[in-house]
Amino acid sequence: MLSEHNRIVLSATRESVTHKFAISGYEGYLTVGLFDDGRPGEIFIKMSKEGSTLSGLIQGFCRSFSISLQYGMPISDAVSRFKGMRFEPSGSTTNPRIPQATSILDYIACYLEDEFVTKLEEQQSTPRLAI
Repeated sequence: MLSEHNRIVLSATRESVTHKFAISGYEGYLTVGLFDDGRPGEIFIKMSKEGSTLSGLIQGFCRSFSISLQYGMPISDAVSRFKGMRFEPSGSTTNPRIPQATSILDYIACYLEDEFVTKLEEQQSTPRLAI
């Protein structure tokens, strides 16, 4: 649904994906709220070892990232803005598809790319059989 400012608003009840991860022993949960067509429309991150400053910054990032998606920024563009950012915690992860991360934001960008961008590209490039 479009609002007066062309922001796509997610349905009140929506599908989501929740992913547990750890970076150098710091556990976290990423929840991705989905538009009706399966595209990411919002993200939430909850870290188990976080101070109030880190918590506030992560929530601000989530809000900004979500609003960007709701105003139409493609997930691939959003991911490219945060992939490779470097700050602590960084290091090895519990995800064999993303063995190393340079920060929480780098990990989230890599996960979103793997889960949504790469899979979408694979679906679009797979030839469909005519029946």
